[in-house]
Amino acid sequence: MAIKMIVTDLDRTLLRDDKTISEYTSNTLEELARRGIPFVIATARPARAVRKAMPWLRYDGAVFFNGAVVMAGEESLGAYKVEGAFRIVTDILRERPGTLLSVEMDDYLYSNIPPEGMGDWGSDYCYTTDFKETAGRLVEKILISSKELPSERWMEEYARYIPQGLYMQMSENTLIMVMNRQATKLGGIRLLAERCGVGLSEITAFGDDVNDIDMLRECGTGVAVGNALPEVKAVADEVCGSNEEDGVARWIGENVLA
Repeated sequence: MAIKMIVTDLDRTLLRDDKTISEYTSNTLEELARRGIPFVIATARPARAVRKAMPWLRYDGAVFFNGAVVMAGEESLGAYKVEGAFRIVTDILRERPGTLLSVEMDDYLYSNIPPEGMGDWGSDYCYTTDFKETAGRLVEKILISSKELPSERWMEEYARYIPQGLYMQMSENTLIMVMNRQATKLGGIRLLAERCGVGLSEITAFGDDVNDIDMLRECGTGVAVGNALPEVKAVADEVCGSNEEDGVARWIGENVLA
């Protein structure tokens, strides 16, 4: 069956470790555009981070915040947000005051991590200790981590603060993402596929991390990059080269553009 849409994660999948793409990958994406094959990014990153860090990246559709925001060009197809974020973070801080928390709201980051600890997250950022800015507001995502607990205990320890309408997911073993249960990469891909008149069986998806598993499993062809986690490779139909080897672009060149 012909491949009619390409979907890819960004970090450690399409992007090299230095957050760039090679000339070969750039030319491959341009060829996809010339042939009219929609190119979609599916990322846990917020829209602002992609716009600022990768202004050179052209895409036809985007799944941001791991699925909380879905865009077709500049048009929003859906926004699946978290209700009650202020209560959640307040309860956590009352019982575990050492928890590192961040809240994404209206494509802006509110965090109790001091500015010097923010690194690349420091743009469009507000330092807060009480998160009152989020009271009564819907937010895209809550981020949780801790220096007081080993990361293997985070999911168990913080689960009791999370209502049933939300879900938790570990990202690269560095933080927990809390999102609306409807906010998934696969859900966003379904919306974009419907808009483009493409069936899931006609889509190839690329990924490396746990939050990519559903889309790799459900799309017509799921491809794990060579540097993907073992559990991601286990569900993939194929494994391509790593993100440092232009794995995504080379697979597309050999299987879609040849």
